[in-house]
Amino acid sequence: MRILNYLLGYEDLKIYQDTDMFHFSLDSVLLPNFVTINKNTKKILDIGTGNAVIPIILSTRTKANITGVEIQEKSYQLGLESIHYNKLEKQIDIIHSDIKKFACQIESDQYDIITCNPPFFKVGEDSHLNELKEKMVARHEVCLTLEDVIKISKKLLKNNGILALVHRPERLIDILILMKNYNIEPKKIQFVYPKMNKNANIVLIEGHKNGKPGLTLLPPLYTHEDNGDYTKAIKGYFIRGEKNVSEEL
Repeated sequence: MRILNYLLGYEDLKIYQDTDMFHFSLDSVLLPNFVTINKNTKKILDIGTGNAVIPIILSTRTKANITGVEIQEKSYQLGLESIHYNKLEKQIDIIHSDIKKFACQIESDQYDIITCNPPFFKVGEDSHLNELKEKMVARHEVCLTLEDVIKISKKLLKNNGILALVHRPERLIDILILMKNYNIEPKKIQFVYPKMNKNANIVLIEGHKNGKPGLTLLPPLYTHEDNGDYTKAIKGYFIRGEKNVSEEL
């Protein structure tokens, strides 16, 4: 079933989702608020954009042109509808393609920033793959691996361009090694915790293509109070209220 949601507190933005498919989570709100954007940022690429949640949130921070690439037809269509509903067609372009093919078809050094909320889980003999293809592709590295993302980013980023990822802490060493292997220098890391006195369950990391060494470890970010409410820090991302209303379509 297709539904139209307010976008996690962004009162004047809505997004189309499908109840049978993978839904965006807080990860997709954290990443576009974490990445460094400045006045010289002109072109942004979001890999595996899904229903375009990250480009839509990025549009609240920058006037840069944003391209989202999505391999799954249903997610792509939801993204198109979301962009159209929010009247963002002039700023955001959604492309239905495999990012690996897309990267081969365009010239190198195109983007100032690349963002990605990639599939978190490796595929192995013990993997429990979801029977629904849309969820399987979103969660597991069946179509896109972490190395694919970083290798593509090396090609498509301008010199000193930024790659920003949201991932699971247990994959941090993999991320750091791959970034170094592809000349993307890790520059900023932030661990995200569901509550005080809990282990981190999200890591945000930013690297610069051919950047100089120098890593900043940001203060921890806590997402929820003990009573389940969002923390003041998370509410600070929600620039226009906290509605969460759905309309069945």
